[in-house]
Amino acid sequence: MISEKEIAFLRYWERNREIENTFTSKITRGFPMALLFGLPIILLVVVVRVFIPDWYMKISGTSPGMFVTAVIATMGVVLFYSYFRMQYKWEMNEQLYKELKSKENKSVNQTNIH
Repeated sequence: MISEKEIAFLRYWERNREIENTFTSKITRGFPMALLFGLPIILLVVVVRVFIPDWYMKISGTSPGMFVTAVIATMGVVLFYSYFRMQYKWEMNEQLYKELKSKENKSVNQTNIH
């Protein structure tokens, strides 16, 4: 037997599975969590660069252009994380949907047999 919560998930996923499978949807829905991952890194680099620039140049041994490169690379990681996190979540929901559909079909077939 399939529970009410499982039925609600089936209906939800039937309505939203195509919408949530687009690239832009995955990026926009995953971006807030990815920012929680990447924002501290960007803020640390910016704060050190702005408030202690001499120390940053001595310790890092990099050119001033590397600062911009580090920020761009971190934003690339944020985008990568946001997409693949939501792709993983979509695949898990899709797998659960297929399992519940199979369970639902089995219960319908068993009631039809008896």
